[in-house]
Amino acid sequence: MTERPVSCARAGDLALLIGPDRRWQIVRLEPGQAVHTHRGVLVHDDLIGCPWGSRVVSHTGQPFLLLTPSLHDLILRLRRTTQIVYPKEAGYILLKMNIGPGCRVVEAGSGSGALTAVLAHAVRPDGRVYSYEVRPEMQQLARRNLERLGLADVVEFKTRDIAEGFDEVGVDALFLDLPNPWDYLDQAHAALANGGYLGSLLPTANQVTRLLAALESPRWGLVEVEEILLRPYKAVSARFRPEDRMVAHTGFLIFARALVEESISGPNAPEIPATFREDET
Repeated sequence: MTERPVSCARAGDLALLIGPDRRWQIVRLEPGQAVHTHRGVLVHDDLIGCPWGSRVVSHTGQPFLLLTPSLHDLILRLRRTTQIVYPKEAGYILLKMNIGPGCRVVEAGSGSGALTAVLAHAVRPDGRVYSYEVRPEMQQLARRNLERLGLADVVEFKTRDIAEGFDEVGVDALFLDLPNPWDYLDQAHAALANGGYLGSLLPTANQVTRLLAALESPRWGLVEVEEILLRPYKAVSARFRPEDRMVAHTGFLIFARALVEESISGPNAPEIPATFREDET
């Protein structure tokens, strides 16, 4: 039987430390440093060289798990000054908009870089994310977060008002993380490839209806609105049940596809609804 290779923590790695009460934090392991927790101190030199998945103890003898952090963990611990796109939406956005290795994706705005990180992680090594933000201080924060995650080389940051349009054309997907996406549909359509994916996230119903009205155009089709609720359960065999809290409404997801206007012609061409919506009942 082939022995399973053992991967160990190294200096410079990001480490996820989880205590017995499931409180957790992420630290970058640096020689000579220590992490202080409510259950004691963990010295980085004692962690460097330990196999990932080890149980380690603080100076008070309290046990911790030493694990590699997932992108989900990293996003939840990003430094932020604005609401982020939560992992429960971010993963669905990737699947819904067919974003994967080699894709070219435009995002506006950058915010704190949470969705930027997810997009960059998905399109690497050969893809590219173009992230637009009008606020320089926000883009600097997003850039620092992406650098901390080792993903900045996949992202091209642009500090500009997207009312001027996007530099890119023929991109695979474009996500508008803005409070007024209906104002930028012309710019988005000009940047997308034929049949490309448009996405947006909005917190309130009145914003959604305004965007839906703007999408009622021959330029857009297959318009969808969805909401994702996440309900965790207590993972204990003797008392398995739903947790007392859940991650409920964080936003409405709106998706559409960029269409070629008047692509069906001729005297017998059928009349086709602009957005291919289901019939109203």
